[in-house]
Amino acid sequence: MSSQSRTLHNPLYWLHPKQIWSHVSAIDEQAEQERQNVSPATLKNRAWVVIAVACVCLLMLHYLKYSSNLRTAIPLLENLFAIDNHQWLISYQRSQYRELLGYVWWGGWHLLTFIIIPMLTIRYVLKQSVRDYGWQWGEVHKHWLGYCLLATPIVFFAIMASFRDDFANHYPFYNLAHKSWLDLLLWECIYITQFIAVEFFFRGFLVNGLRPQLGSLSVAVMCLPYLMLHFPKLWLESTGAILFGFFLGILALKSRSIWGGVAVHVAIALAMDFAAMIQTKGLPEQWLR
Repeated sequence: MSSQSRTLHNPLYWLHPKQIWSHVSAIDEQAEQERQNVSPATLKNRAWVVIAVACVCLLMLHYLKYSSNLRTAIPLLENLFAIDNHQWLISYQRSQYRELLGYVWWGGWHLLTFIIIPMLTIRYVLKQSVRDYGWQWGEVHKHWLGYCLLATPIVFFAIMASFRDDFANHYPFYNLAHKSWLDLLLWECIYITQFIAVEFFFRGFLVNGLRPQLGSLSVAVMCLPYLMLHFPKLWLESTGAILFGFFLGILALKSRSIWGGVAVHVAIALAMDFAAMIQTKGLPEQWLR
């Protein structure tokens, strides 16, 4: 094993501040090389497009993701498809899965604003490949230890925090997840899809879209809206989002992939949900209601 390989497998390599700064410097050097192959006007235009699209997507998500908008949208769809007697609205109101349908709406807006619109922008406006924005496996396997070191203490903290009432009553977001395994699995599918969307938008679209122009500062810029996305959550989670977003941004650029960050997010989310359920309502006892 080479000295470089031994260094990469040494946990202290990922924790030492000098090594973190060396990653930042390497990102800046790579960005400098890329700037030499693209005109300044093109780089400026790409940055404007990425920032403008990000603003629109964040605005759309913030105001449209709530289930109350689904309640408003159903009558409009009934009129569009000539549905009489508010049949869809009545079915929605009487459905035992009404809350889950609200989360389908919530997850759908994440999918549209954080994946579909950015991907269409990359492909048809920026004329680039989504692979260049982290939509590939890349070198995640070479940086697995960094992702593990990031996820492990947070998973441990989540388990410990589950003994607190405010934490245990906050997760999972879907209040009926304990009713059946179908409820729980459908909820987790929606939740995981949302994490894929979040990772692609922040560690894929924003970071890679601004990296050639800003270098490592693209990670710092990404951390600002990422922090604000966590403001409705518990203050400890919002505070941790600053460093969490920074390290995930660095790892995403080093591995050229969002999927390591997705794995970290999913591991933490599942730990939070299951730990909280075990402490409160317990796991489901039946497959269907």
